[in-house]
Amino acid sequence: MNFIELKERQGLPEYDKAIKVYEQLGAFLKELSKKELPSHIIQSINQDIEELNSIPVFDTNFGKTVKKKQSKIIKLVEKELKIVPQKYYTTFWLAVGMSAFGIPLGIAFGISIGNLGLLAIGLPIGMGIGALVGSAMDKKALEEGRQLDIEIKY
Repeated sequence: MNFIELKERQGLPEYDKAIKVYEQLGAFLKELSKKELPSHIIQSINQDIEELNSIPVFDTNFGKTVKKKQSKIIKLVEKELKIVPQKYYTTFWLAVGMSAFGIPLGIAFGISIGNLGLLAIGLPIGMGIGALVGSAMDKKALEEGRQLDIEIKY
């Protein structure tokens, strides 16, 4: 079973962000089709592609819809099969590191010195921790052959 092709979109300006996201989704699906996927995953992705193909080009929310569908497909494939695009974990863990490690470290640092204005010092520390964890996970995914040869720009 194969993926349904994304419909060729005419009428979108080349500088429009929506067309870039749409082309990125097409490239992601092309890379994903090189992997062996279960039929229920392919059916779910095909349903999303059919919904995208049915949306008119001049819909004002076209770009947002494409981004939502792209994120949904990436999360589905990551959750079910652990297949991810390049730098997926690095991007994910950067945000987690800032919120889960950076803010508590900043609060602890600010309280110990007696100035909560220093709370922001923990953010770059958390960002660094998150980047290290994420890059290690990306490297592991590459070694295990679970990484696609495409980087998704969010």
